[in-house]
Amino acid sequence: MTAFRPLLGSLLLAASLTVMGCAGTTEVATPDTAETTTDAAAPNTADLTPVRFTLSWLFQGVDAPLAIALERGYFAEEGLDVTFERGFGSADSITKIAAGQYDIGEGDMYSMMEFNEKNPDQQLVAVAIKFNRSPFVIVTKADSEFSEPAKLGGANLAAPAGDGPRRLWPVLAQEVGADPNSVQWTNVEPQLRESMLAQNNADGISCFSISCLPVLSQKLGLPQESLNVFYYNDHGLDLYGNALIVRRDFLEANPEVVRGFVAAYIRGLQATLADPEAALAVVTEYADDELFDTAIEAERMQIAMERLYTGPETATIGLGGVDPDRLEATIAQVAEGFGLTTVPSIEAVFDPNYLPPQSERML
Repeated sequence: MTAFRPLLGSLLLAASLTVMGCAGTTEVATPDTAETTTDAAAPNTADLTPVRFTLSWLFQGVDAPLAIALERGYFAEEGLDVTFERGFGSADSITKIAAGQYDIGEGDMYSMMEFNEKNPDQQLVAVAIKFNRSPFVIVTKADSEFSEPAKLGGANLAAPAGDGPRRLWPVLAQEVGADPNSVQWTNVEPQLRESMLAQNNADGISCFSISCLPVLSQKLGLPQESLNVFYYNDHGLDLYGNALIVRRDFLEANPEVVRGFVAAYIRGLQATLADPEAALAVVTEYADDELFDTAIEAERMQIAMERLYTGPETATIGLGGVDPDRLEATIAQVAEGFGLTTVPSIEAVFDPNYLPPQSERML
């Protein structure tokens, strides 16, 4: 991460200036209110199709593609009036999309696989990739004996029981040649996970990198250079990260709505990658000033720029898409780790037909 410190400093400065500039405003769009609307870029919404979107978690710096698409009117250009609300985790957002509370949402398509198996009459499908690489990690302290995943035997790791990286530990262990049963897991509430590591009450934690690393660094005094960060993508589980997810029946009934949403979102992602400082500044326009932590969001954005938004394949296949062989391999790994009774086909998990042409998705 050290090579990206200048970017982090720039992001901090840009976000700080924007927060100060907004300090005197009285009306700020925020996803934490029931009345959230984000139509500043399209003052006349009478002729636009309303689209309800859910995030997978709180509105954060990594949601810059959405914020930019709203602020610059990309959704309106596609004929859409998009509103959004915060999420409460992938499992929750997936359930709400399936229930029709939202038209489109963000979540983990591997968790979506599990939902689809349990709910065959409420099938969901991913239509675009937000993070080309997964934020799944295991984190230990750099001065500990647990210096690589294969050496985690005997470690006490802390995570919530349903944590995705924790559930996939047996598959990771198999990939790195470790005994899946050699780790002792401690159940912990999500908000206490990082402090367990910081206070030496656990040898390590499993988590999403963009969630735990900024907290460890900015709140608990453990910068990333003082940690071992084991990304699952680097150790045999080349997982995709969050995706845009829709109900199949909504997709079939509203193909142009989904196609327009994806096109606008990817334009926002391209703009984010082209100028992350400006992107983070736009995010603050839609954030709750009281909850927005400049340092944490700048580091979160930095991690996403370095590790998540893109991967080696995006240079050839473009943003938003998947490599079929890679997706097929990870579907099989997750089906094993989650104990699914069948291995879904690629077509059951991801539908590329609503992506813009590849030429329009390149960096």
